[in-house]
Amino acid sequence: MTLALRFDNSYARLPGDFFTRLDPTPVKAPRLLALNAGLAAELGMTDIPDAGTLAAIFSGNTPPEGAAPLAQVYAGHQFGGFSPRLGDGRAILLGEVVDRDGQRRDLQLKGSGPTPYSRMGDGRAWMGPVLREYVVSEAMHRLGIPTTRALAAVATGEEIARETLLPGAVLTRVAASHIRVGTFQYFFARRDVDALQALADYAMARHYPEAEGPEEFLEAVIARQARLVAQWMSVGFIHGVMNTDNTTISGETIDYGPCAFMDAYHPATVYSSIDRQGRYAFQNQPGIIAWNLAQFASCLVPLMPDQDAAVARFTEMIHAVPDRVHAEWLRLFRAKLGLASAREEDERLIVDLLTLMAENQADFTNTFRALGNDVARDQFTDRDAFDRWAARWQARVAGEPDPQALMDATNPAFIPRNHRVEQMIAAAVAGDMAPFERLMQVLARPFDDQPEAEDLARLPLLDEVVQATFCGT
Repeated sequence: MTLALRFDNSYARLPGDFFTRLDPTPVKAPRLLALNAGLAAELGMTDIPDAGTLAAIFSGNTPPEGAAPLAQVYAGHQFGGFSPRLGDGRAILLGEVVDRDGQRRDLQLKGSGPTPYSRMGDGRAWMGPVLREYVVSEAMHRLGIPTTRALAAVATGEEIARETLLPGAVLTRVAASHIRVGTFQYFFARRDVDALQALADYAMARHYPEAEGPEEFLEAVIARQARLVAQWMSVGFIHGVMNTDNTTISGETIDYGPCAFMDAYHPATVYSSIDRQGRYAFQNQPGIIAWNLAQFASCLVPLMPDQDAAVARFTEMIHAVPDRVHAEWLRLFRAKLGLASAREEDERLIVDLLTLMAENQADFTNTFRALGNDVARDQFTDRDAFDRWAARWQARVAGEPDPQALMDATNPAFIPRNHRVEQMIAAAVAGDMAPFERLMQVLARPFDDQPEAEDLARLPLLDEVVQATFCGT
């Protein structure tokens, strides 16, 4: 028995220099770790095969009927340095499925073996990053933030070499597409205007059919990315590796490598072990998305009839990106304070609270969740300072229609805290998937009070603090 999926592989019909066709590399002993039943139903998987069959399919050993496996090529700026040829070094796009709502969605295997773009890598992933991405991407979805999704995780029965030998795994990732800023950069760097035009036409038809040309296309991508980054910041999320090859045209969060949700709030927080200069620190994300979008805008200039006028117009649009992120940020943080209306003084109120939180090492998630309750002040060592701020806030929130309901719907009670994710990974490596399953169950309802799961909202103890996260390649 195999999967009955409606494949329609439009990317595979693009010119051959957009990708390399190849099958995933078979693994030794695939074993299903997790299947996202809800997402499977969305994709039209009505008859679910047994676990062994699913493991064979989602490991890449037996790709489903209708798949057209390929590795996509792209370029990218990585920590500011340009690499003209990156591509899927450890991923295979199985194809595109038209889901039950008629939406086109990519199915990709991550950790499926070497490709021509592996750059001396082994093309594999170990279990830790696979389960981290599974948990965090699904948590982001439940928080209402655009993201790739996790359909399945499979253990390979093989060990892979990192600092030590670690158990291998493959993630099945679902996305609106895997087209990146770096995809455009690949052809722009080669001055291949025909390929750029073909890619732009394809991306607009797939994601922005209302766009009538490159300028409207750029505007649409800017709007989605500005809102996305503001949404990240509203939940204390740090992507960790905001390279242009990790910036999607669809506006989805992609590539959960050294990502993390903050515990104690500080705007300069960095978790990524490879971000030694803090380029992608929490507070830098609005500026970085503007920088990334500037690279995208450059790729569209050759498609414009008047390139000098395009440079001037696109520059104006890019310079406005930080303000657009800020406008989205302000709207979201007003809601986090229970403010449905807008007043000029609101920004000062928000900034003053965040400043107090940084000075007092207050937990980002728990502080906002507790606003309106007496326990919020418990997050602060200087409680008198918080009380003075709270008096200002209470005066401002008076007269708002239902501030508590707005805050409860905006401020999650549960996030995938770093120490709980690391504990889950350690348990899974030891053969115990119960912590993974519990995390998934609780994070499926992040805005609900779940008294039985209060331990998952607790701050890490000193010996549980995660200082750095890793990409896992």
